[in-house]
Amino acid sequence: MARLFVPEDYRPVLNTKETEHAIVMIKDFFQTALATELNLRRVTAPLFLPAGTGLNDDLNGVEVPVHFFVKDLGGATLEIVQSLAKWKRVKVTELGLMPDFGIYTDMNAIRPDEELDNTHSLYVDQWDWEMCIDESDRTVMHLKEIVEKIYRCLKRTEFYIFDRYEHIKPYLPQKITFVFADDLQRQYPGLSPKERESEACRQYGAVFVIGIGGKLPDGSIHDGRAPDYDDWISETGDGHRGLNGDLLVWNPVLQSAFEISSMGIRVTPESLQAQLEERGCPERAELHFHRLLRDGKLSLTMGGGIGQSRLCMFLLRKAHIGETQVSSWPDDMKKQCAAAGITLL
Repeated sequence: MARLFVPEDYRPVLNTKETEHAIVMIKDFFQTALATELNLRRVTAPLFLPAGTGLNDDLNGVEVPVHFFVKDLGGATLEIVQSLAKWKRVKVTELGLMPDFGIYTDMNAIRPDEELDNTHSLYVDQWDWEMCIDESDRTVMHLKEIVEKIYRCLKRTEFYIFDRYEHIKPYLPQKITFVFADDLQRQYPGLSPKERESEACRQYGAVFVIGIGGKLPDGSIHDGRAPDYDDWISETGDGHRGLNGDLLVWNPVLQSAFEISSMGIRVTPESLQAQLEERGCPERAELHFHRLLRDGKLSLTMGGGIGQSRLCMFLLRKAHIGETQVSSWPDDMKKQCAAAGITLL
């Protein structure tokens, strides 16, 4: 049970009924704010995708998606989505959207290889969003501009909840701080990537770590990222690499860094090839999605995912993601949660 952290003297701020009401309020408010801030239209998303097309998210490249066979499709294999990172880019292209306009959707995924703890579940629900951009927008500066817009949505939602539940005090700092993964490594050489994140979040309250997936100066990576959607290999012009990152906040309940969102500017044909080679999987270039990208048939985009249950967990000061979503948990974890006053839905 080392994966379960139990805060000392934990008491939920809201009871189960209040929590269910607050979850609806947060989801309704935040998605409207996000759509307005980023010029996004809502679209309907698939729960499963054809296997072998490259459309499903490979996450770190090792996770195995849930799959099943369909009799009426000639025994074809379909996969439950792990996220919609690449499907969204195809959808934006099909819609023919102009730069600075995009889409968002409710993404529901199953990740059977997830290690279950306070913040990780088999069931993943997030707002997946994607917007069309110009070639001139493929910069760290533009990435930061979009991150700041998303952060404003977080701040507004935090106040919205405080306005209705005065005992949930606003916690987020006024501004988000940007840090590069390689700078964090140089600053905290003796710490693991997760420990570095916690130190940065402890200091600043909210940070966006830039450059997730690419090699750091010592040859390691800050965290895993599939090679075929975010661009983590391109030079930024200031000695760093990476046009993607993670949005993290300091979680006062868990006393650690807490990831709210992963996002980035998407790969070009050139950066895709370089990342496939760096990851040792150049054969993926022949998959359907990758051929579309290599042939210049996909729009330039940026996008990401924002955890719905994660956001609710943070804003409602919950100790476990199972307090804001329904999933399956090990029996010993359920027993320990019950003993600690952590009510799993």
